[in-house]
This record gives sequence, structure tokens and C-alpha cells, in this order.
Amino acid sequence: MDITQLIGGLALSAPAGLNAYLPLLILSLGGRFGAIHLASPYNVLTDWWAIGLLLVLVTVELMVDKIPGIDHLNDIINTLIRPAAGALLYLSHNSAYNYVNPVVALVLGAAAAGGVHVLKATSRPIVTLSTAGLGNPLVSLAEDFVAALSSVLALFVPILALLLLIIFLLPAFWLVNRLRKRLAQRRAKRPPEPPLPPEGPIQISR
Repeated sequence: MDITQLIGGLALSAPAGLNAYLPLLILSLGGRFGAIHLASPYNVLTDWWAIGLLLVLVTVELMVDKIPGIDHLNDIINTLIRPAAGALLYLSHNSAYNYVNPVVALVLGAAAAGGVHVLKATSRPIVTLSTAGLGNPLVSLAEDFVAALSSVLALFVPILALLLLIIFLLPAFWLVNRLRKRLAQRRAKRPPEPPLPPEGPIQISR
């Protein structure tokens, strides 16, 4: 097994947990212009109609992920889509090099994208609460940048792509935990609400 290609498959699949369609679009363009050879049936991704469809889906994803509240709904909808995209990415990448069994590729791709999706979906509400929604677009832009850059690097320098993901995800995980603890402490310091006064007998004035 070529460890470099194994890393490339993981580095290409994991960004799908941040954006399901952006890595697929980059893979499609890479296959279209000869950066990677996709075997059948995955070479359908290199057709212009598939690239056009992915471009529309990427545009929608980029827009809705910047809107507080809507981004949470988008994460819920993508709970199954992002791991499926990761599996497709790994299978497509594997078709070019045939370094692991397709079933293993499917599981690894879904697990890589699914793990990143869980971190994204659970951290975004913390960002919303701690920044009153102002931090959501900035976090989303950072995620888009990492997803795009790591997807490109996965096709040419897989190890560097994996390092980029680790450098981004580990501090993000640490920061989310710190924000979560800070919110919990803030709630603990909040004074309890005064009890409601007892209701007396209703008097009817004449």
C-alpha cells in the first residue's frame, strides 16, 4: 500500500466535512484538466454538466453557511450528505491508484468527512452564542479556505494537505472547548430567577 496515496485519499475526503461540494468540484476540475485520472464510473465527475451542477451547489453552500441560524439548519441537512461526499471522494481518488479495497475506501472516506462534520456542526452553535452570530461568517470563510486549499494540495502534495487540516482542526477543537466552558461558567454565575408570588383568591369588585 502506498502511504502517500492513502494520505491523499484522507486529505481529499476530510474537507468534505466542512463543505460537501467544494472538494468534489476541485476533484472534478482536476480530472477534467488532467491533474488526476478518474476511472469509470467516477470519470462522470469530469463532464461539464457535472462540473456545472457542482458549481451551483458550491455557490449555495457558500452562501447559506454564512447566515447565522440558517447555517445550523444547513449542518443538519448535511449530516448524511457530507460523509457520503467524503466516501465518493475517497472512492474516486482510489480509482486513480487502486491502493485499497473499495469497501475500505468507502469507510475511510465517510469516516474522515463525518468526523470533521461532527466538529463543525457542534462548534458552530458555540460560535453563534459566544459572538452573537457575528463570528459565523468569519469562521465559515476560514473553513472554505482550508477546504479549498487542502483539496488542491491533496492532489499534488498529500502530506502537506493533511498537515494543513491538522493545524486547522486541532486549534479549532481546543477553542470550541474553551468557549463551551466559558459559556457554562457564565450560565452558572447567572442569578436564579425570583420565584413567582403565590396566587391569592380572586376578588371580584362590585
